[in-house]
Amino acid sequence: MGLATRLWWITYPAAVVFDEVYYGQFTSLYMKNIFFIDDSGPPLGHMILAFGAFLGGFDGNFVWNRIGAEYPCSVPVWSLRLLPALAGALSVPLAYQIVVELGYSHLTALGAALLVLCENSLVAQSRFMLLESVLIFFLLLAVLSYLKFHSHHKRSAHFSPSWWFWLLLTGVACACAVGVKYMGLFTYFLLLCVAGAHAWQVIGDPKLSNTAVLYHVVARGAVLVALPVVLYLGFFCLHLKLLYRTGPHDQVMTSAFQASLEGGLARITQGQPLEVSYGSQITLRNVLSQPVPCWLHSHKGNYPIRYGDGRGSSHQQQVTCYPFKDVNNWWIVKDPGRRELVVSNPPRPVRHGDTVQLVHGMTARFLNTHDVAAPMSPHTQEVSCYIDYNISMPAQDLWRVEVVNRESEREVWKTILSEVRLVHINTTAVLKLSGASLPDWGFRQLEVVADKMARGYHQSMAWNVEEHRYGKSHEQKEREVELHSPSQIHVGRNLSFMAKFAELQWKMLTLKNEDSEHKYSSSPLEWITMDTNIAYWLHPTSNAQIHLIGNIVIWSSANVSLCVYAALFLWYLLRRRRRMKDIPEDSWSQWVLVGAVCVGGWAVNYLPFFMMEKTLFLYHYLPALTFEILLPPVVLQHVHDHILRFPAHRHAFSALILAWLSSVYLVYRSFSPLTYGQPTLSAAELGSLRWKDTWDILVRKR
Repeated sequence: MGLATRLWWITYPAAVVFDEVYYGQFTSLYMKNIFFIDDSGPPLGHMILAFGAFLGGFDGNFVWNRIGAEYPCSVPVWSLRLLPALAGALSVPLAYQIVVELGYSHLTALGAALLVLCENSLVAQSRFMLLESVLIFFLLLAVLSYLKFHSHHKRSAHFSPSWWFWLLLTGVACACAVGVKYMGLFTYFLLLCVAGAHAWQVIGDPKLSNTAVLYHVVARGAVLVALPVVLYLGFFCLHLKLLYRTGPHDQVMTSAFQASLEGGLARITQGQPLEVSYGSQITLRNVLSQPVPCWLHSHKGNYPIRYGDGRGSSHQQQVTCYPFKDVNNWWIVKDPGRRELVVSNPPRPVRHGDTVQLVHGMTARFLNTHDVAAPMSPHTQEVSCYIDYNISMPAQDLWRVEVVNRESEREVWKTILSEVRLVHINTTAVLKLSGASLPDWGFRQLEVVADKMARGYHQSMAWNVEEHRYGKSHEQKEREVELHSPSQIHVGRNLSFMAKFAELQWKMLTLKNEDSEHKYSSSPLEWITMDTNIAYWLHPTSNAQIHLIGNIVIWSSANVSLCVYAALFLWYLLRRRRRMKDIPEDSWSQWVLVGAVCVGGWAVNYLPFFMMEKTLFLYHYLPALTFEILLPPVVLQHVHDHILRFPAHRHAFSALILAWLSSVYLVYRSFSPLTYGQPTLSAAELGSLRWKDTWDILVRKR
């Protein structure tokens, strides 16, 4: 039944549905092996979608530019949507098994499975190229696997093959959940807490020897902590193996990372000299890649005599940070004790602590700073290329090279690999990107300053050599020609996987797109009562449409069950404190475990959203909802078994349950046209489905 509800006519509509426009772009990039960064989560989910595309023979040649765009015949819609649909279908038997493992009857488990089966929002979300159904599948699999493992432990089947199987599957499922979306961390941490509580009981078990206890703790730690970490790294390893070509997103990465990709910077830098020497011609990229990557730059334009606020300037040649590759980004590393601007034979490498002068390649002027306030950041010093006006402002153009990521005190300054600070000898100020944009006289380029107060390390004050060649021309005119034609000297340069992983993970966590309000964005308070919906797709000519909208009977029942569970739990807890036990000890332990799994699963997947500053949508609530809708059948059985005392009451209660399940199915059927997009409803029929004024049901006016 899960397969039928999720796979039925899955190719309809043959058009881009809501966030398929977002995930489809990444799928196409996988098919073309082009590197990208997605700050919304780790790569496993995207790789699963890409695997479905691979199975269908998709070549990535489709422009994902708008919702509603028709898929051509060359796009295998069925295979693109297949894996999320399978994950959604398999969630139904997983819900059944979880309730059985919690110790409840098969009828109760069947009720939980029916709720997952008939929840319209879960059906709609799993029928398209989206990741929530995949995430929910791994979350439920992790919970079920741990419950199976715990059952084997209680039966004293310690370290048996099945004991190891379920423990290992728990670790694998947790890693996969986190690998699909960071939201998986919430349930992973919940399971770690439950496992920690159970491990504490094992430690206190007098039947186990000290050696056995040690084995138990080490096994749990290795499988539930170390294994997910290893698998998480493995997901990134595969991700980076697949995406080996340069693409539109790699500019935010460091030069070393870009050089490891095929094409782009790698094509430019291939064969560059590794060691920066006196006479080297270099471009210096600021390590801070925000707001945009930029390179140390100068041009034939001077600072204005006076700034807009009336302050005077040095009227020297401007030095900026320019966000595009340009011939004016080239500088020559000069030995202050010599006149030559070429590399000697053999080359003399620049090392940590050496003093250098930087000569602008196209204007032959020296990088300089002095006690003049910077144009946009007056608390720092202006940086310029020195022009001798024959006035009392001598050149101050000596800089000390400090290799930040050095391994020794005489570390050689290396192309791409070394991050350096340039410290002004006269003033101890550090060359730094302020991040401010210059006015029109500075061509809106980014301001570079020298900061006396700079202490420690920040990316804005670190620079790395990106392009590098050994200069050979002695004359300025010949040198200008040389700057346009890079030389090639083969030097292998490979970045380790861990270095690439660390950089990519950091970028994913810190590089955030600007969140903007969306027509269908919502707050967490609106989710719990389903005061919102999302229009996923609208037929271009008819009233056929697909919405993310839930089964209101299921949502209401889940909320009521949550309140009933909390009230009963507190009542039992207070009574037990007074040494009054209303239910047997086994039933109490079972009730507590239900709270940890169902209520805990709901809470950890819902409450964190109140602290998130991002654009939120109703589908963010679906993992929490899945755990919550396991509660109604469990609470109903508990009431039936432990609260209702008379057979007549129990019979009436069973009849009410049947009526409730019938209403669940009727609501599912009523809203199925909005879940599947067919049949097409009239304006009056659509109006009758608008059960809440806050729901945005679209009606096409004819």
